[in-house]
Amino acid sequence: MMNWHCHTCFHRMLDGVTVGGIAIVIDVLRASTTITTALANGATGIWPACTIQEARKVALATGPGTLLGGERGGRPVDGFDAGNSPLEYSRARVAGHPIVLTTTNGTLALHACRDASEVLVGAIINRSAVAALARWLAVANKSCDIHLVCAGTDGEVTEEDVLAAGAILDAAARGLGAGGDRLDAASRAALAQYAEATSPSEVPTDRLHSDATGAVRSAAIGAITAAFATSRGGRNLVDLDMQEDLASAAAIDACDTVPIWHRSTGWLVAAASQSNLSTHT
Repeated sequence: MMNWHCHTCFHRMLDGVTVGGIAIVIDVLRASTTITTALANGATGIWPACTIQEARKVALATGPGTLLGGERGGRPVDGFDAGNSPLEYSRARVAGHPIVLTTTNGTLALHACRDASEVLVGAIINRSAVAALARWLAVANKSCDIHLVCAGTDGEVTEEDVLAAGAILDAAARGLGAGGDRLDAASRAALAQYAEATSPSEVPTDRLHSDATGAVRSAAIGAITAAFATSRGGRNLVDLDMQEDLASAAAIDACDTVPIWHRSTGWLVAAASQSNLSTHT
């Protein structure tokens, strides 16, 4: 039995609230989607930098072949190799390379969770994998608290991150060991938001898992993309002519890569098999 907590914006979390628990950091548009995509495509690790200055310093120290990525206000940083679009982090571009990434909200949200027992990165594209790994790590760490930490935008709650939290909760409810899980009020609200966005009248969500590659999944991706388009972060991307990122971020369970933060080294890496994780810190 797990206790699921949803923090709708990390700026509003009480100090120390994630201590001893498992944190899943969500910035679905776009940092958590981009981090997951880059690692899925073979990047060797991602350093989440809080500032542009830190990013440049770490990239220089890491050495040749290091890629600099990030944004401010949604726009790529001058002189960086890439912005914050998951579409920029193809296998051809990132495989075998370390990446230093700094974003307006997502990388800061990660650092706000550094006192958790484990810190994972969650998105809609890896929702089932991250939910399963969080549960496994909670058991391994003798914890029963899993925190869904939404990045928000500039200290404000964003609909898209809460929707992604709901998607992860939906996956968790379908996974092994879900019986008896307890959801706080914010988690129940997030799950309801996801259920509404992928409502049976639009998408039969009870068939989503069994039809993961078919028309039902495609309809769900379309419904989530439409929901993103009306969200604060989605509107910002549309205004920046980056609307292609919405469908990329809405691709339910597109991969099983889960980024995990090795605080001892500072790098996010793709989680190893569960049997090997107990020795990674």
